Amino acid sequence: MSRIAYVNGRYLRHGDASVHVEDRGYQFADGVYEVCEIWNGMIVDERMHLDRLERSLREMAIEMPVARDALKIILREIIARNRIGDGLVYLQITRGVAKRDHVFPPPDTPPALVVTARRTSRAASDKLAEEGVSVITMPDNRWDRVDIKTVSLLPNAIARQKAREVGAKEAWFIDADGFVTEGAATTAWIVTKDGTLVTRPDGTGILPGITRRTAAVVAERQDLTVEERKFTADEALAAREAFMTAASTVVMPIVEIDGRPVANGRPGSIATALRAAFHDVAELS
Repeated sequence: MSRIAYVNGRYLRHGDASVHVEDRGYQFADGVYEVCEIWNGMIVDERMHLDRLERSLREMAIEMPVARDALKIILREIIARNRIGDGLVYLQITRGVAKRDHVFPPPDTPPALVVTARRTSRAASDKLAEEGVSVITMPDNRWDRVDIKTVSLLPNAIARQKAREVGAKEAWFIDADGFVTEGAATTAWIVTKDGTLVTRPDGTGILPGITRRTAAVVAERQDLTVEERKFTADEALAAREAFMTAASTVVMPIVEIDGRPVANGRPGSIATALRAAFHDVAELS
């Protein structure tokens, strides 16, 4: 079956879908995006993802191309047309098509909307979680507004490529003061020796993660303490556990950092329990 994409009001075969050469997302990375997990055909934490999308648009002074309820219909239509049970749905909004110029185009320029979806393998993801993944660290060279989920992801792409070249799954960015900010596409967590979950606070050089928020609720329901503070890679290496969260990974144990094992080099019980309970707590719609 051919994949189907939504592009500016039209449902098209994925191979035929395209945007204009002067779309500002292509020319200037002038746009924002969201990625939601699809679980048993339902969208995970859609409300919070759309709240974050609207915040990103406000920060970028881009208008919503369609009403929120209409966007929800489009998301479900793309999921249905692609017959996705488990997977990811991606939506991107740019400032639209205009003559190439650094300044913003006229305010009546319509924003552009693209929505795609693809299947993922729950079995493959679960197998990866059973084994755990490795990460590398590298200096954080991104702009200061990483709290906005923009399509300007070149540093993230380079970081992920460097991780892949050494057989790692993710790269953790390290700020100028030596603290972990976040992964190239994930939120970073550790578990201290006393079982406290630690993750960096919002507003200090990270994207406000939606999966992160739900994982924190799962932890609280399991009577675990969540502490929002900065931590270093050395503290992570000395921790009881480390893990990462994202719509694409849910809760994924980290067993190695820069080639050195975390604890015994095996997935920890806390991250494993959070993963197992995640979809019982997340909003499914």
